Amino acid sequence: FFKQKTAYEMLRSLVGSEMCIRDRGTVNILEALRYVEKKCTAVIITSDKCYDNVEWEWGYRENDALGGPDPYSASKGAAELAIRSYVKSYFSGDNNPVRIASARAGNVIGGGDWAENRIVPDCVQSWSKNEIVELRNPHSTRPWQHVLEPLGGYLQLGALLSQNPQLHGEAFNFGPQAQQNHSVLELVKQMSKSWSEVRWAECEPQSSQFYESGLLKLNCDKALHFLRWHAVLNFEETVALTADWYRSYYDDPSSIQDVTHKQINDYAKKLSFLIQEDCK
Repeated sequence: FFKQKTAYEMLRSLVGSEMCIRDRGTVNILEALRYVEKKCTAVIITSDKCYDNVEWEWGYRENDALGGPDPYSASKGAAELAIRSYVKSYFSGDNNPVRIASARAGNVIGGGDWAENRIVPDCVQSWSKNEIVELRNPHSTRPWQHVLEPLGGYLQLGALLSQNPQLHGEAFNFGPQAQQNHSVLELVKQMSKSWSEVRWAECEPQSSQFYESGLLKLNCDKALHFLRWHAVLNFEETVALTADWYRSYYDDPSSIQDVTHKQINDYAKKLSFLIQEDCK
């Protein structure tokens, strides 16, 4: 499900690379779109971290303030500002062939994610070696969702954007229902149901030079209203799909392609069924 290591991940140790690489990449795409002369639909994906998170109890909406106290959040907010400014400056004419929308997804989990310093890969790699995984911020909550959920939303957004000019320049959140926010500890406990002899330890809170928010929620009503999109997996299903993929990988790596295809197909069937039910 997850792409291989990106150029950013390999260069992340460079001083100042966090903002410069992310923002430059977004601007490069926007610049390239300026020279497109045929019909083109672009969905540019940022992150739920683009919001200026003050850790309130309700979900952020697409018109809430952007930015944040850490470079990652600031870079995502800056990317959204770049998208907005380019749309208004270069893509606002009636005869412009390019339509653009931005997508902001919650925390995704799912098979194939091997990135460093991410809770799920850290857990499965430690547990596969019968080691204890250390939980740095066990009580921080996130809008966990399976990676297939926002991917379905992106495809829906792209399809409708190509048909409906009123969606041009709009931003959309893609995440689970706000009441489904769960803590890191809840995620690990749920994952442990698919593994045997798992262990974890809650680290003592320590001062850090890196800021990390403790609470983040998204409001996805706009995607529901305009795109008829909503998450179809509950928390338990999301974690089970994820844990089962990794369990299959460690049990029989040669089977993982078949496991991946089956999970995609099963999700597509469930999504198709629920869409038909919603349309009744």
